[in-house]
Amino acid sequence: MDTFCNTVRPIDDVEELIRNAELRTELEPYYDEAISRVNVQSWPLESVNDFLASMLDWERAPELPIRDWFNPPLNLPPASLLSESQVSEILADVVNRLFDKGIILDYADHLSDRELYQMIVKDILPIREKKIDNPSLYHHWDCCNRSDIDNEELWLMYYASEEDRDLWQETHEGQLPPKLTPPCRRHLPGCAMD
Repeated sequence: MDTFCNTVRPIDDVEELIRNAELRTELEPYYDEAISRVNVQSWPLESVNDFLASMLDWERAPELPIRDWFNPPLNLPPASLLSESQVSEILADVVNRLFDKGIILDYADHLSDRELYQMIVKDILPIREKKIDNPSLYHHWDCCNRSDIDNEELWLMYYASEEDRDLWQETHEGQLPPKLTPPCRRHLPGCAMD
């Protein structure tokens, strides 16, 4: 039995070495210091190859508005034309469709359904992002990251743990915002549950 295992394993290693050489050759035109910053010496060869393949996927991926990731493109009616129940119904469908395309909405519980819907329409669907067709990769969209308000304050109020809040207080001057419970507790697909 040991002899059989020893003869199979080197073939796998050879195949992974060949795959590694092919991936490195294909990545050569894209090579920059970002590739060399990742220390892969201690990784198994298969993991290195998966990493290189994901980098190659990234480099070759088209950059498109997220609405164009869908066929037909995902164009939503303005929230001002919808009732609250229509917003909630469409929102539930759109969140699942975004997740199916690898987009996870993080930190959205401080937003009403209408506010989250408007964020998707105005800030997510028109943004140009790399469309990578790899079901194991996800783009996490931070719904606290808004230009009209203090993102850090929102995170501290609604999402930061007590440990995070204590650390912030130790390293920053100023008043720590009160800890609040997010008004719209959601269980969005792909989001970590706290």
